[in-house]
Amino acid sequence: MSDHLKLGLALAREALARNGFSRQPEPMVMDEAEQVNAYADSGRQDDGVMAVSNLFHAAHATTAISGAKKVIDLGCGPATQLVRIARLNPDTHFIGVELSPNMIGSARAFIRNQGITNVEVIEGDITRLDGISDQSIDGVISTMTLHHLPSLGHLKTCFQQIRRVMKPNAGIYLADFGRFKSLQTVQFFAHMHEATLPPAVVQDYEYSLKAAFSPSEYREIVEAEIPGAATVHATFMAPFMVIIKSPTNRVTDPALRQKLKTLREVLSPGFQRDLDDLRLFFRLGGLSDDFL
Repeated sequence: MSDHLKLGLALAREALARNGFSRQPEPMVMDEAEQVNAYADSGRQDDGVMAVSNLFHAAHATTAISGAKKVIDLGCGPATQLVRIARLNPDTHFIGVELSPNMIGSARAFIRNQGITNVEVIEGDITRLDGISDQSIDGVISTMTLHHLPSLGHLKTCFQQIRRVMKPNAGIYLADFGRFKSLQTVQFFAHMHEATLPPAVVQDYEYSLKAAFSPSEYREIVEAEIPGAATVHATFMAPFMVIIKSPTNRVTDPALRQKLKTLREVLSPGFQRDLDDLRLFFRLGGLSDDFL
């Protein structure tokens, strides 16, 4: 059975599922050395399975925050994604907020090794954002972090902090997993690339899918805390990913648009097809304009 057929069957099963399962929170901080190293290594491969989602998020985050002077990354982890976005936006100063000491150490070392000068990483709780002044931020980004929050109440508090620190019309790009209705779907997505990923990453992916918030929960909080500032998009048929994004596409530089296309072209043909599949699932969910 082909991979596309397996995916189609999983999506159909999810679309027809009636009963959901209770969210299973995972620890807010990933700090074990093995987890940190596996997560960082898998995310830094430009030709691995993670390269597809990394480029997708870098492109969409850039369309949301291009031209911003100061941007915060909520839960930047080992700065893998943050460095990619910072390279595309060299005139923007980025502040990565991270709670895990081992992640902070990994991120700072990576930033130094890459010669990136427009990124700093600070220790902080994304439900507090201590040290970030009111209405001082031009953009807020986050990739695959929000599901680490212990409860819906913590998610709400995080969005209240986003509202507090962002300037009017700030760019927003928040991406995370969405909660499925079927545990069978969780198992399918968690293990579909296990042949090319370290076991620790596969296990963490499964835990993350079980800890994800639902699109409806995100929509309710966005409407309550940052109404009109962003729209919630979920992948078509099954919410394996959710994106909360400000409505305005801010990329006006033709050279930047071409750079995004060039980054796509260096992917292998197979990964380009995977990227187009991901783009299609989101386009059917109402999200487009990524210049890829």
